[in-house]
Amino acid sequence: MTLIKYNPRTYRPTSFSSLLDKFFDDSFQGGLQMDFTPSVDIAETDAAFEIQLQLPGVKKSDVNIEIDKNRLEVSGERKFENETNEKNFHSRESYYGKFNRSFNLPDIVNVDKINATQEDGILTILLPKDEKKTAKKLIKIG
Repeated sequence: MTLIKYNPRTYRPTSFSSLLDKFFDDSFQGGLQMDFTPSVDIAETDAAFEIQLQLPGVKKSDVNIEIDKNRLEVSGERKFENETNEKNFHSRESYYGKFNRSFNLPDIVNVDKINATQEDGILTILLPKDEKKTAKKLIKIG
């Protein structure tokens, strides 16, 4: 995934038909999946890009963040805690399993200063811009 600016004109809401499909598919699976895709928010300031992944119930130790060339890979697993006491679930909407999200980084990101924090189920990755690559230059016409 490439970092791009949000444009409300290109946003297309999900159709009612696909919402029904998702509802019935999820109901039959009982919320359990072998993998899932966490929601992501991407923002940009003059100084940095910020990526936030929604990872409720995922421990820091179960998340891996790697950079390979100009590609940021975030992967991990939300483990299903199988309790010993018997429960009769009436509904189960939580997703469990492995996840993997990847992002192509622009050349202006300073990969040596990338920082990640996780709090209240939100993983925040701060991607500072390289000041040398973002500096504006005035070119005089000779």
